[in-house]
Amino acid sequence: MFTGIIETSATVQEISHSGTNKSFWISSPLSHQLKIDQSVAHDGVCLTVEAVEGDRHRVTAVLETLEKSNLGSWKPGAIVNIERCLKPSDRLDGHFVQGHVDTKGEVLEKKDLQGSWQFTFSFPEAFASLLIEKGSVAVNGISLTVFNLTGHSFSVAIIPYTYEHTNLQQVVKGDSVNLEFDMLGKYIVRWAETRQKEQSF
Repeated sequence: MFTGIIETSATVQEISHSGTNKSFWISSPLSHQLKIDQSVAHDGVCLTVEAVEGDRHRVTAVLETLEKSNLGSWKPGAIVNIERCLKPSDRLDGHFVQGHVDTKGEVLEKKDLQGSWQFTFSFPEAFASLLIEKGSVAVNGISLTVFNLTGHSFSVAIIPYTYEHTNLQQVVKGDSVNLEFDMLGKYIVRWAETRQKEQSF
């Protein structure tokens, strides 16, 4: 479990293939603190640490993850947002993030507001019921607040600190981002769908 509060940025160093899987060597200021089998969110995707060598660590993404996230498009030199899992004693400064990316979105607009930035992202309409105005969403693992919501797009506002300490600096119009919708919203939607089916019998 994560909170969507990014700890640091990391750099993709090497990429290798094994069947349909891809393995990544990631260099970050936190790598030397990681342990094998630890869960770490990379751009919002929960991956297991397989090896640690000094200031870098290795993780592997399977086909399902590569298809649902932007990890398949990573190249050496790519900047990645990193967050370690939540400790039970920690403050929940963001929202509950599982590290299970639901789908990819596209950057429709990146606007410099001279003190903050506004991003607008598209998303598949099939997920429209999982977003609400002023609700939470994780974009590349970053806990953000939704506004200007339509049936296929939403906007978020980015303060300077978040912009400077995440890979949103590098994100431009047309780029793909990872989206994870609010877990509590998913349960509510699932309950409502199940309830409706029960009442139809």
